[in-house]
Amino acid sequence: MKVGLFFGSFNPIHVGHLIIANHMAEYSDLDQIWFVVTPHNPFKKKSTLLDNYQRLEMVYRATKDYAKLKPSDIEFNLPQPNYTVNTLAYLQEKYPDYEFALIMGEDNLKSFHKWKNYELILKNHHIYVYPRISENKTETTFDNHKKIHHIEAPIVELSSTFIRKAIKANKNIKPILPEHVWEYLDEMNFYK
Repeated sequence: MKVGLFFGSFNPIHVGHLIIANHMAEYSDLDQIWFVVTPHNPFKKKSTLLDNYQRLEMVYRATKDYAKLKPSDIEFNLPQPNYTVNTLAYLQEKYPDYEFALIMGEDNLKSFHKWKNYELILKNHHIYVYPRISENKTETTFDNHKKIHHIEAPIVELSSTFIRKAIKANKNIKPILPEHVWEYLDEMNFYK
């Protein structure tokens, strides 16, 4: 089985995340997409980041109707701060019959060379890149790499930051959240 790992804080998860993940599941050779909820970094200021399990609950609620999309708390029990290369090694050991790939936005690919052990990641894993709108379309050293696949996914310019600010300002953002996530946020009074 080929699994695409979509890392994020998902604070909150929104329809943009689902559109990208579902597109990857339907229009690439990935069998499943795992939403890897990244835990709160103990060295960073907490600000508006919800608890790990509250964010995992939102991802669970958002993905429960999609057979190919799964929530993952795999990083919750790994030493912090954690690096992607460590998570991949852990997953490969835990699921030796699975093939893991990374899903990232075009903007992250530009700084990928700064990631810890990025060469090892590229040696052992494929990377699926979805497009982002950016002012400066700069070439990267990875543009023609055989393990990097640019997927023509819909460009969704939505951010969790925008959603949190809108909720705080008492705006109706119900259409840009999965229904079950909206209900949970409303019930729990999050981001207000």
